[in-house]
Amino acid sequence: MPGYEGYLNERVAALPEILRDNGYHTLMSGKWHLGLTPERSPQSRGFERSFALLPACSNHYGWQPDVEKQGQLPTFLEMSVVALHVEDDHYVKDLPEDWYSSNGYGDRMLQYLTDWKKSADDRPFFAYLPFSAPHWPLQAPKEYVDHYKGVYDEGPEVLRQRRLANLVKLGMIEPNTKPHPVVADEVTGWEEMTEQERKLSCRAMEAYSGMVECMDFNIGRVLDYLTSINELDSTYIMFMSDNGAEGAAYEAYPMVQGPLMEHLGKHYNNHLSNIGAYDSFVWYGPRWAQAATAPSRLYKAYTTEGGVRVPCIARFPTLHHSTQTPSAFATVMDIAPTILDMAGISHPAPTYRGRPIVSMRGKSMLPWLTGRAEHIHEQDFIHGWELCGRGAIRKGPWKAVFIPKPKGPEKWQLYDLSVDPGETNDLADAQAERLEELLGHWETYVTECGVVPLQPELGTYVVATEEQMPENAWMEYEYW
Repeated sequence: MPGYEGYLNERVAALPEILRDNGYHTLMSGKWHLGLTPERSPQSRGFERSFALLPACSNHYGWQPDVEKQGQLPTFLEMSVVALHVEDDHYVKDLPEDWYSSNGYGDRMLQYLTDWKKSADDRPFFAYLPFSAPHWPLQAPKEYVDHYKGVYDEGPEVLRQRRLANLVKLGMIEPNTKPHPVVADEVTGWEEMTEQERKLSCRAMEAYSGMVECMDFNIGRVLDYLTSINELDSTYIMFMSDNGAEGAAYEAYPMVQGPLMEHLGKHYNNHLSNIGAYDSFVWYGPRWAQAATAPSRLYKAYTTEGGVRVPCIARFPTLHHSTQTPSAFATVMDIAPTILDMAGISHPAPTYRGRPIVSMRGKSMLPWLTGRAEHIHEQDFIHGWELCGRGAIRKGPWKAVFIPKPKGPEKWQLYDLSVDPGETNDLADAQAERLEELLGHWETYVTECGVVPLQPELGTYVVATEEQMPENAWMEYEYW
């Protein structure tokens, strides 16, 4: 199905393709997750140098128990454990013995930048450094994990309240903001846990924090190198998360819990002292995730604010500086137009290299970033989201959300985000006409973007035939 292939399709011109064709040296090191075969690799989509993890995630140490090497593993783990990498146009058969993902991606990016500098290449560079951390399995070098020993011993709710108070102190949310209640009925509550269960839960959070610190260390290495070659202040830098915190509790999912938990119990060591090591395999679940996304509702894979609102940090000397926290709405689709605008490059639509392509849906943030505009988008800008049978449509501050059971009521809800960022006060009945207007915009979004609704409330279901997309086509991959 168009848009559901699981890889970067040919109906778009990728940002590195456009930049490469317009005189940029393009580099990538890290997670790709946009295709698993060489013809769908980073090099095929514009990166002149690339070292990439092809699937969504893997063991961060590149380790597998022997049984997995023989192909005997639960379906859920088929593309979640193999550290399948490609460098430029060839698969990487063996990772270094001391491999750890964040350090490895940092090393390779530094190598590429050093090679660029030594070659006296006078082209500007575009570098993409997408870490696979802190995606599960939660693993990090012990020296990083131990930095957080005891930090989370009071549990996720205490952490959540502490972070909410700090957001108010920093001026990032209003003091009267009402956070959405924690939704985590599928897992045991903190008060009901045994002492050992609490220790295991805290250690998972410590491992997560160790992953973030190691990632931060490697970002610092790259920035230090740019400083050393006098490029930092002429380089636009953007750091962001790709989605809300991961809150899945796989141990509670009927489709995966039996085979998955049995496999992990047999072949991994998740004892307290070993969590975070190469042969451990844990996640931290919905309560810690909602300590991260508060005051927003839910987390990754949901179209609520907790799933789609993420932190983003940008640095460039000429950017506008304000002492106030801005509230301008922006989407990930605005990044490519912004970078092209900075580079003075036009998007090639409607054709690229002889094939038809679509135009970008985003808008350049540059006028706003430089203080020349008050907003990025017009005040009544309309934007939609759809994922896994969950939908949302927004116009200005008004947002309609559809979340199926058990995490939602399985009907459209309506929120005014200007006064209710936590999505706590459903105005669907009180503002029925406004909701109806938004649902009309939703139908337009479905048509324009080719959404395949998985719930009747999301629109007319379109059957995906095998001719359109064979089952598991998104998981096509090869080995050497």
